[in-house]
Amino acid sequence: MIEIKINNINFSVKKNISILEACKYVGITIPRFCYHETLSVAGNCRMCLVEVENNPKPISSCTRPVENNMAIFVDTPLVKKARENVIETLLLNHPLDCPICDQGGECDLQDQTKVFGSDSSRFFFNKRGVEDKNCGPLIKTIMTRCIHCTRCVRFGTEIAGVDFLGTLNRGTATEIGSYTTKNFSSEISGNVIDLCPVGALTSKPYAFKARPWELKVNESIDLTDSSGSNIYVNFKETEIMRVLPKNNTEINQTLISDKARFSYDSLKNCRLQKIFVQSQIDLKYFETSNWPALLKRLDVLLFSKPTQKILFLIDEELDFESLTLLNTLQNALPNNINIKLHQKSVATSNNVFLSWTTDKFHDLKKESKYCFLLSSNIRLESAILNAKLRNKVVSQTFDVFSLGQNFHSSFPLKFVNISIDKILKLFEAKTSLASLLLKKERPLIIFGTSLKKRFYGNFDLLGVLKKIIPSAITLEVTKSSNSTIMPLFNFKVSSTNDFNTTDIICALNLTDNTSLRKNLSGLNKKVIWFNTHGSTLSKKSSVLIPLLTGFEVENKYINLEQRPQKTLKSLNGVGDARDFKKILKALYSKKVNFKNDSFSFFNEIVEHPNKFKTLTNKLTNSSLLASSYLKNKNFVMNYPLKSSLEDFYLSNLFTKNSKIMAQCSQETRKTFKNFFID
Repeated sequence: MIEIKINNINFSVKKNISILEACKYVGITIPRFCYHETLSVAGNCRMCLVEVENNPKPISSCTRPVENNMAIFVDTPLVKKARENVIETLLLNHPLDCPICDQGGECDLQDQTKVFGSDSSRFFFNKRGVEDKNCGPLIKTIMTRCIHCTRCVRFGTEIAGVDFLGTLNRGTATEIGSYTTKNFSSEISGNVIDLCPVGALTSKPYAFKARPWELKVNESIDLTDSSGSNIYVNFKETEIMRVLPKNNTEINQTLISDKARFSYDSLKNCRLQKIFVQSQIDLKYFETSNWPALLKRLDVLLFSKPTQKILFLIDEELDFESLTLLNTLQNALPNNINIKLHQKSVATSNNVFLSWTTDKFHDLKKESKYCFLLSSNIRLESAILNAKLRNKVVSQTFDVFSLGQNFHSSFPLKFVNISIDKILKLFEAKTSLASLLLKKERPLIIFGTSLKKRFYGNFDLLGVLKKIIPSAITLEVTKSSNSTIMPLFNFKVSSTNDFNTTDIICALNLTDNTSLRKNLSGLNKKVIWFNTHGSTLSKKSSVLIPLLTGFEVENKYINLEQRPQKTLKSLNGVGDARDFKKILKALYSKKVNFKNDSFSFFNEIVEHPNKFKTLTNKLTNSSLLASSYLKNKNFVMNYPLKSSLEDFYLSNLFTKNSKIMAQCSQETRKTFKNFFID
């Protein structure tokens, strides 16, 4: 710590920080445009000028480091006049269109002009105009408003890894743009909207929709991937206007993916709003808005025969509390209720590995110097984790190896083309690459979903790895928001025999795809379709029941680092949509005693961690190194390794019903080069 003076008041601050950071540390706000905490220092807006003792003129506080016994003055008449001149210069060519600007009301230039600017202008020449740029379907540009802070340029180069924007020309002809006409092809491109201090880069779907003072704000989490990024939901009356990132240094910092930011329009597209029941005479649907009548019909349908079997088809998108209720239901009525996953996923693992720390994202900042991606396209499967890896690669000595799959990465990557059998030999230390992996201290190892789908039986990669390299930092990246905790319930994958031996099928919030149509087509079974959105397959069901989305109900989820989080209710449900948990309790409350606290398991881990140490050893002892491994039936599918997510924008049921995401996917496919990666 060193001693400095700010406005003749003594303060102790850290070494090797700038004057601006020191003032921020002690609670003094200095105006700025180009400076941002997550970007490199540019020092080109000159708005953060301060006066330092024994200096002949004001200096930029973002570029000057503090020194011991330095005397700083932040509000002298010289500083105020300098800031007024900077504001006047920025407004020389800036259009006076605040009434129609989408940034109005939350514009840094607008606010600082009010505080530091003058009430008149000495400029009488014609203003300069700049041609607007095309950044794709998400970002709207009005480049005449640009003040050349270069935040967007530095974001693309340093964080997104896409050199899309740059500074063109020089002097009074300077402008921000791109030499080629193309889209901003990044999974986190929408964050430049938050970074832009003026209205040059704004949200295209949000354009002319609302003013910031008209919006209500609620907190929630992103459900489009397994990171669980924290978000703010801005809504007006009964409609979501936009989604913004919430600063969380432990998970997503100030970043969110484009799916999290722009897929909210799925709430209005193809939604199931009414209850539809199929007539037994002419097989036509008729609408009913009477929930008591529907519950009576479901009572007759589900409980008329004591011996009939009911199959609940689920996937990994289901919230944690609903999974807990279904697990309780299956345990209470094992002869009648069968819970199955309709597709194989990471949730089918027989072994569970629970981490006692939930700050694995924070572990990325530690002394690890090597990262191994095992069949994972991290750029598509977890855009936020990919940005964290890129930041570590750029700022530190950090090598990343991709084993089994090559992809167009946003940072330098070493690709090793090995098959699934070579990966097994890698864990058995029978390859030269194994020595590289085993000799490193605290390597970061990221598992892809497709790798685990190749193994059947009790083989547990994570358990093996923890025995070979106890210091390894492991992350299992999945494409669903609740996939990590699914092995706790040990739900099996549905088979042909399950469909043939059941009487009633309850399809719970499933995505209408080829696999599901193949399983349900030709079956003379009654299907109850619980879903938030309608589809072609839903028209063949006996009963259609609308459900609430994550924006309309409070749900709990466990992200990829096993951190419990929850969504908050921002909107009321549409039509007759209800929460599935309430529907399930209304149907089975007389037969099953449901527990209200679905987090009792995690609470017990926190309060009594010693009780679970022996349990963890039992769950992870079936591995390649254990003698029991040879006695069990384990086999490996030798299919090529590939990413579990082929289209970033259309990854789950919610994003597939978004028109904005469909447009982004269409624009991405236009640049597809027939399986060639450059």
